[in-house]
Amino acid sequence: MPITSDLFEAYLKCPTKCFLRSLGEAGTNNSYSNWARTQYLYYSSEGIKQLVKDFAENEVITGTIDSEETQSPRWHLSIQTLARTHNLESVIHAVERVTSEREDKSESLIPIRFVNANKVHKHDKLSLAFDALALSQMLGREIAVGNIICGDNHARLTVNAGALARCDIAPMRTFIDESGSFSWAVSQSL
Repeated sequence: MPITSDLFEAYLKCPTKCFLRSLGEAGTNNSYSNWARTQYLYYSSEGIKQLVKDFAENEVITGTIDSEETQSPRWHLSIQTLARTHNLESVIHAVERVTSEREDKSESLIPIRFVNANKVHKHDKLSLAFDALALSQMLGREIAVGNIICGDNHARLTVNAGALARCDIAPMRTFIDESGSFSWAVSQSL
């Protein structure tokens, strides 16, 4: 069973909730969590719409990107990007391809996550680092930084996603015990 971004976010909020979700247990719905999820989805959707306005229609793709597509000069923004490896899976809000203005014209892929709160928390940064890790493993290239677009003013915060992934997410391992149940071992830093 791959570790999904939803499972990872659930773990950051409550390890027990994550464990139960990994077993397929459905939680009870409550009106506040439903409202908060709706607000988050609306903010992300509106943020993607605003981001897409900055690009020509033929420069935006949706879905999965692969290593061949990263070489294509046509696209500059990928939205709702699925990054999947044998053990990680994440739907990344957006991935922006930025070409360096230096002589080498190197390209960077920058995962973007939308956070509707005005204050960015560590779990928001860790979720972005998870996105970067999944994308990095899928494409076989380093993803050094990511962006969080947050708050009422859509402020853009640059996060060193590569360092976060190495320090905080890399020690996370999944283990399947003899009974086949899912358990977690995570670094003390989380």
